[in-house]
Amino acid sequence: MDNQKNYEDQVEGRNSVLELLESGKDINKIFITKGERHGSINKIIAMAKDRNIIIVEKDKRKMDEMAQNQNYQGVIAIVPPFEYCEIEDILEEAKNRNEDPFVLILDGIEDPHNLGSIIRTAETAGVHGIIIPKRRAASVNSTVNKTSAGAVEHMKIARVTNISDAIQRLKDEGLWICGTHISTDKYYYNQDLTGPLGIVIGNEGAGMSDKVTKNCDFLVKIPMKGKVTSLNASVSTGIIIYEALKQRILK
Repeated sequence: MDNQKNYEDQVEGRNSVLELLESGKDINKIFITKGERHGSINKIIAMAKDRNIIIVEKDKRKMDEMAQNQNYQGVIAIVPPFEYCEIEDILEEAKNRNEDPFVLILDGIEDPHNLGSIIRTAETAGVHGIIIPKRRAASVNSTVNKTSAGAVEHMKIARVTNISDAIQRLKDEGLWICGTHISTDKYYYNQDLTGPLGIVIGNEGAGMSDKVTKNCDFLVKIPMKGKVTSLNASVSTGIIIYEALKQRILK
């Protein structure tokens, strides 16, 4: 296991806490705003009691001070640090599902909201795991968890020292590596995205590094017609991985 853990030790918002409870992961304690007793908060309390998780009521002012996001919806769960997995665990997940490996490699995504959105989309598209770098990139924290709507609890995420080395490791295991680059002539929907596959998404501003670009087996791009020549990283990810999913379903 990767010993470097980076998590802000709390999950906020009703949907995220419900996802956490349903995942069966460890929860140290759940704080709720005193007097909050409507809607899904009752389900959270009931599930927490079933699992013998300590519930603590606090007044709104103290909860506001404790919250890391403004819209925490009256509930904060305290959790052990997020545990990253190894690349082997991601490949094992594909094997367990009896599917060709489908891996997402993020080359320097810095915005935790983007990372959370990407994790959410990847989980819904059946991606087996995500690889992120340890340096100069967002790591899994409470903002990522909330933006992912709890999808981090169901997604294997490996945090590596060197993205190029990780790509080589995947290639050695028989994966084809697809990079995303504006300078290529090939549109993503004209590329075969079936079989063992790794898709690389670059940094929000700079895109993929030169070394990572050279390491890809092929490059694809998304057609652009407007005056703005780039898409948000999480939107680009969604477009390309859903094309891969479509091709895999129709195969």
